[in-house]
Amino acid sequence: MIRPVIGTIATRTVVMAMTLLTIMVAGHKLGAEGLGTISLIVLGITFILLLNNVVGGGGLVYLASRHSKKNLLVPSYLWAGVTALVALAVYHVVPVVPASYTIHVVVLALFQSLYTIHYGSLLGAQRIRVYNLIVSAQAITLFAVFAALVAIVREPSVMHYVIASYVSFAAALILSSLAMKGIPPGQQMTDERPAWRALFGHGGLIQLANFLQLLNYRIAYYLIEWFRGTSALGLYSVANQLAESAWLAPKSLGTVLYSWISNTDDPDRQRDLTLTVAKASVAFSVLLVGLLLIVPEPLFRFFFGEEIGGLPALVLLLAPGIIAMAASQAFSHYFSGTGRNKHNVIGSGIGLVLTLLAGYWLIPEHGLQGAAVTASMAYGGNAVYQLITFLRSTDTRASMLLFSASDLQRIARLWKSLYPGSDRNEERSKP
Repeated sequence: MIRPVIGTIATRTVVMAMTLLTIMVAGHKLGAEGLGTISLIVLGITFILLLNNVVGGGGLVYLASRHSKKNLLVPSYLWAGVTALVALAVYHVVPVVPASYTIHVVVLALFQSLYTIHYGSLLGAQRIRVYNLIVSAQAITLFAVFAALVAIVREPSVMHYVIASYVSFAAALILSSLAMKGIPPGQQMTDERPAWRALFGHGGLIQLANFLQLLNYRIAYYLIEWFRGTSALGLYSVANQLAESAWLAPKSLGTVLYSWISNTDDPDRQRDLTLTVAKASVAFSVLLVGLLLIVPEPLFRFFFGEEIGGLPALVLLLAPGIIAMAASQAFSHYFSGTGRNKHNVIGSGIGLVLTLLAGYWLIPEHGLQGAAVTASMAYGGNAVYQLITFLRSTDTRASMLLFSASDLQRIARLWKSLYPGSDRNEERSKP
């Protein structure tokens, strides 16, 4: 049924709502500079997670049906410890995050690395409902604890966000550990490679693409801080989060698409569902961006604080790239699910080159508006490459990109064939 898609969209909605509420609280209590520091902390954690996910990330989804649970988890856990130690050494030399938060960033990244390993295993076992519940609980906990802390103290600080992160990350780790008991140990091995080699081989390309894509998404943060300061970064991060809320449905659909494609070898069905997801993703993103653009400036200031101004203009400049990347979500998950991650690497590389070339010119000259234009150029370049490659590799006619009524019927039929009943599917997954 369509239930897994709806459930994942609902989860993304909860996560996005909690993220925006957290930003609102931080904007009022900590100001633009506090928001900028939080952005750097989150980015520092994300860089470590990218290294961890070479082994313990998306590759687990693809390999879950091809190796036993134990053979995948042991090297993933070991790699998580290694990446934390490496990050600790690197962050003491390279000032990726403010020095006073280095230890916290590394420990939080280790927590997130461990529960991300569990997330990949749950998705690979098609335990999508359990995955959605845990992700929602983590986001709600982060906001609730942060909001409570800044409400009861006289002088709120970024450290209260760090404490809330500890609580929510620990909760996600405990819940996901319990959920792992419901995944069967796995009896078959259809991949002849040792598990650790398969993880590095498949996960390595995925994470190279993700690393380049993260730089594509976030290298502008460092350029903004360098040229304009932490307060300007705080303002841009709010605009960026608002614009990226349009990816709520595309990312939800992409998550389910990846799980489905990784478990079928029918190229026609893979192509048809990818096209349907891409079209639906663009439609959702256009709708949400349109809604953001009609929100008046005073309302943004009311929600995020008086220091946060000029958001509508930034969202407008970000809109073309945001819509382009909505379609890219489908194509990226298609290439990952079919084991052709090199195309994601190339697309992300194109975006990164455009970010660096345009960013060093536009951000110093035009500030945050230049950063928004840079993002749209980079996202667009990535999406165009992926679209052309998808059309060529699947022999898809350009006319098939147009939305039709059959798309709704196709996605409903395909989900029903894979998920004849969410409850029964959960039972079949139990040992």
